Amino acid sequence: MNREENRKKVLDKLKELDISYEIYEHPPLDTIAIAQEYWKNIDATHCKNLFFRNHKGNKHYLCIIKDTTPFNLKPLEKQLKQGKLSFGSEKRLDKYLGVKAGSVSPFGLINDTEHHVHVFIDQQLKQSDKVSYHPNDNTASVVIAFTDLIKFIETMGNSYEFFEPTQEIV
Repeated sequence: MNREENRKKVLDKLKELDISYEIYEHPPLDTIAIAQEYWKNIDATHCKNLFFRNHKGNKHYLCIIKDTTPFNLKPLEKQLKQGKLSFGSEKRLDKYLGVKAGSVSPFGLINDTEHHVHVFIDQQLKQSDKVSYHPNDNTASVVIAFTDLIKFIETMGNSYEFFEPTQEIV
């Protein structure tokens, strides 16, 4: 799918689920540092989305974290007991979320019809009224209510849980 088709699929699903959204156009934003410049006037909590696989490559995880939160992977590895986690390859991103690097977001779950990807959501996001994600296309940002993010994930059928991304190893 191309960018326009990816975006349309997400926006159509949001409409189908009766999820209100705002959309903001911008140039391709491949990194959080670049994105923060374009997000500064958008009233929402912005997020970084990290896609990992376990060492065997048979389990995949999407971590949704507040954009300014440092992320410590070790506690998550310890919690999962799956060995060392590593970033999912471009091929895996396409297979499981239907996106390319730089466009990863929870909206990619729309393409995970087998509900393979488990989602970890930053505990801090519960305090946010609105959150912002790329609509599987990094030339726009879509703002939705946090409660609608949970509704979207639950409707997609993926398992999820909240976690503390900065938790120290004890």
